[in-house]
Amino acid sequence: MGGVLGFDFFEAFDTQMTVSLTPYYLKLNPRITASLFVIAGTTNKKTMVTTTTSSNGPDSYTTIRERVTFEKEIKRSKFIAIAGPISDEQSAHSFLSEVRDSRATHNCWAYKLGDQYRSNDDGEPSGTAGKPIYSAIDSSGIDRVMVVVIRYFGGIKLGTGGLVRAYGGVTSECLKNAPTCLVKSKVLIGMEVPFDLLGVVYHQLQSFHVEDINQDYDTGKDGITIISFSVDYDRVESLENAIKDNCSRQIVFAKH
Repeated sequence: MGGVLGFDFFEAFDTQMTVSLTPYYLKLNPRITASLFVIAGTTNKKTMVTTTTSSNGPDSYTTIRERVTFEKEIKRSKFIAIAGPISDEQSAHSFLSEVRDSRATHNCWAYKLGDQYRSNDDGEPSGTAGKPIYSAIDSSGIDRVMVVVIRYFGGIKLGTGGLVRAYGGVTSECLKNAPTCLVKSKVLIGMEVPFDLLGVVYHQLQSFHVEDINQDYDTGKDGITIISFSVDYDRVESLENAIKDNCSRQIVFAKH
């Protein structure tokens, strides 16, 4: 077995009984990446799906659906926490540029992108702003999110402990009120299918609500077409089993 463009190349040992997979369908889907989509979202403050990234597995995470703001006055200082969903480091920088206030005393922030995170105290004593903001994000179970806390100094110093509680507290309150959604990855799958099995295969694809279906008859093989599609990560195994159970010949799946 060799690797072709990141896909495993499956070679049939019995060409009469096994339908093998090749990466021909890549020309139909030049972007060989897992796409992300939102599967939960309501007009309520919280969706029905509120589990954390770790409990959802490596290919799903919980994030917020929209920008959320929380404001609180603490000993005459005004703290405004603004949280927003982000997809990468560049979007985090863009978010910060959009919401920061140059007139404020401090614009402290933190973000979390899976295992990647950053924080900034923006002039507050080291460890009293950015770190508690990040700690609140991490404790919330929300991922791919950035929180900027804007402080307008009111003349009364809060001390180290007071700053930690203030920045961490407004961040927690902000995220607590945020509408969340569960995001799952989709897996791109391709397979070679004989014409006589198309009806069976398509019936199963419809049952599992697959998306982005493409079909190509230019395979160089008589009576064979190539089908590619994307499906929920957690449905891949069930779909494979359903197709194999209902087909008269074995179909091997290539996925990325």
